[in-house]
Amino acid sequence: MKPLASISSLASSGGQRTAGWQAQLRVDYVVNKVTQTHRGQTEDQVKQALQDQLRVFGVVPNAKQMAIYAQAISALPELPPNNHR
Repeated sequence: MKPLASISSLASSGGQRTAGWQAQLRVDYVVNKVTQTHRGQTEDQVKQALQDQLRVFGVVPNAKQMAIYAQAISALPELPPNNHR
């Protein structure tokens, strides 16, 4: 039976990630969520939804990045209602 690797050896070998990767995952999640719920709405509505939801996840939104996302999401056509029968 092989001995278990120490935590420090696991942290230093492979799996290195850049600073801020968790925040970027949260941004990606929120952008995808808002894209599903707010597409086709005004840029201000989309930007507000992005900012509100990012703050829930503890992410301080970058104003320029949020403006780009809001413009792209608001330009999308609204999704048709999902009618389950």
